[in-house]
Amino acid sequence: MVLGLLVRGGLVAGTVYYTQKVGIWGDSAQSDKLYNDIKSELRPHVQKLEKQLPFEVPQLPRTGEMRFLAKHYYNEGVKNTFRFIHMLPCYAGRGLKKVKDTFQDFAQSPAIAGGAESSPAK
Repeated sequence: MVLGLLVRGGLVAGTVYYTQKVGIWGDSAQSDKLYNDIKSELRPHVQKLEKQLPFEVPQLPRTGEMRFLAKHYYNEGVKNTFRFIHMLPCYAGRGLKKVKDTFQDFAQSPAIAGGAESSPAK
């Protein structure tokens, strides 16, 4: 247990150290440079894959578009999270009502639910 915790902690610390070293946590100029470096490194591989795929692969977004998309989807995620938290009491109430109704249905005897099935055949 302690060894597992140490290994996981080491992985997290190593990941944070590496991402700090490559510039993910730096200013926006460092992030732009990192994005453009990754994009230029992936370009030959993407071109090789494009030749093998039966459909056209869209171009990678430019830095400004990427920034806009990241902000947009982050904001949408935050909005939807708070919308879910706001509606959580309603969802919980509906769920509890369905559970209660289901248990009440199971508690009823089959003769009451079936009606004519309990009468003898003539």
